[in-house]
Amino acid sequence: MDQAALTPHIPRLRRYARALVGDRYAADDLVQDTLERALNKFHLWRPGSDLRAWLFAIMHNVFVNQLRSRAARPETALDDGDLLSQVVPDADRLEIRDMQSAIATLPAEQREVILLIALEQLSYAEVSQALRIPMGTVMSRLFRARERLRARLAGVPPQSSLKIVK
Repeated sequence: MDQAALTPHIPRLRRYARALVGDRYAADDLVQDTLERALNKFHLWRPGSDLRAWLFAIMHNVFVNQLRSRAARPETALDDGDLLSQVVPDADRLEIRDMQSAIATLPAEQREVILLIALEQLSYAEVSQALRIPMGTVMSRLFRARERLRARLAGVPPQSSLKIVK
């Protein structure tokens, strides 16, 4: 496989990785690991299938593997600085920060689905294929993520779905 086939997909992979992990350096590492694995495993890609969805599937697997390996060793994220202040007006910047903060509180499986659909504009079927989960699971995770975001942005405290039984 030549690199020319992957090159058009790099900006979308970077954007998704950045939104997923929240740190540009970790996102760059995730994209690099994804591209390296894609190049090494290209013989497994089925010609005629969606290369973009295949790359997101690889990124998902790499991300999950990284989460598992980091579970034993906590990390401290460095602040990227105020990148938004250079491009976005104050009111919009605050809304973006609120949304970023709310998305960061979502469980990883919900965050992945909402970012692939809302940010990367993949269809439910493409997300299902990329994450290797049933389409119904994609829809339920998206629903739960949207509900949590609505509540969080409305200032409603999170509620437990567990009930006390006497």
